[in-house]
Amino acid sequence: MMAIAPLAPYTDPAAPSLLRTLPAPRKALFLDRDGVINVNHGYVHTPEQTDWVAGIFELVEHAHAAGFVPVVVTNQAGIARGYYDEAQFERYTCWMHECFAQRGTPLLATYHCPHHPEAGLGEWKVACGCRKPEPGMLLQASRDWKLDLSLSVLVGDQRSDIEAAGRAGVRTAFLLGDVGFGDVMRWLDARSGGCRPSVSE
Repeated sequence: MMAIAPLAPYTDPAAPSLLRTLPAPRKALFLDRDGVINVNHGYVHTPEQTDWVAGIFELVEHAHAAGFVPVVVTNQAGIARGYYDEAQFERYTCWMHECFAQRGTPLLATYHCPHHPEAGLGEWKVACGCRKPEPGMLLQASRDWKLDLSLSVLVGDQRSDIEAAGRAGVRTAFLLGDVGFGDVMRWLDARSGGCRPSVSE
């Protein structure tokens, strides 16, 4: 495996004001993208392809209320396979962030892995340390934003998401399908109130 650092994230314009009220070390709500934020129609990269997963904006609202900063960590093999390029991905990510900001639920940043060890083309064909289940994106986010991974939480829809969380030291991870957003929101609410969550860690 090559020691490739994750690419620089897309950082939301609201990041400075968002962080100002949350002294370090901070807690993060890590979100996979396809299947968690948007319905996974396969290599989604335009607004026209986008259907939001029901409840995602409410989940991020709960995260803000509980003192968690929302951070997206997403494998993007569509770049590696040549279905779209980095510029198209960044435009889409900017649009996605604007959609959340317009609802008063801004995202802090989006990290992505454009690599694939078998199907990648050219420079993107590499076994890297950022493609989940590797923990590189979460570890980089922790360094960038002074996040306490042990107090953070991840929501994903693949076992590779959960494995990446464990490797990074994120103690709590939810696999959609086994649980729903309601379970995650109750966990966040419990954290906000200082009570022990009802969902096992």
